[in-house]
Amino acid sequence: MTRTDIIAIDGPSGSGKSTTAREVARRLGFGYLDTGAMYRGVAVACMREGVDHDDAATIADRTRTVMLDIATDPDEQRLLVDGVDATATIREPTVSAWVSAVATNADSRAELVRRQRSLVADGRFVVEGRDITTVVCPDAAVRVLLVADPVRRMARRGAELAGAVDEAALRDQVLRRDRDDSTLVNFTEAAPGVAVIDSSELTIDEVVGAILTLAADKGLTATV
Repeated sequence: MTRTDIIAIDGPSGSGKSTTAREVARRLGFGYLDTGAMYRGVAVACMREGVDHDDAATIADRTRTVMLDIATDPDEQRLLVDGVDATATIREPTVSAWVSAVATNADSRAELVRRQRSLVADGRFVVEGRDITTVVCPDAAVRVLLVADPVRRMARRGAELAGAVDEAALRDQVLRRDRDDSTLVNFTEAAPGVAVIDSSELTIDEVVGAILTLAADKGLTATV
């Protein structure tokens, strides 16, 4: 059965999916779920406790026990990890370098997918990540794969980090993470029924407009 209250957006790092999804949610009056932040939250929990990056079993166990309190208001970015604010921490380069250990852990991913589905079980949401159109919300009314060429993606991520990392670290965050994460999730090719939008030469407003058009075609309109 199609979820007529869900817009699902997938895409690689730097494709613009977070900014786009948040703005689409604002304009429609929907909730917004950044699933990538949840993976980063687990990484923070593991790092706080000194879990080894290669200890898959402990990472999976920590994923099952960690408390994640994530805001779903597009105008509020907040993530508490075991009751401690990690909103800024999850964007730090050290966390970006660690998070693939969570994202490529099949047991961790299964647990977070379960939580993500629970979070959007009621209400109207724009959900974004790497496996939303195929795993988390394959029944969403609107499913989009947002892509962009690697040069543009690295430039965007570099601008977000405002010089906090060098070129090698930036390449690692964008290209290496995409390569690692794609071992479990195919977010580079659109599944049947998924619309592909290449944001390489588009502004955020143009990408948002394209998704809103797809939403209108499915009868999804603003709630406010």
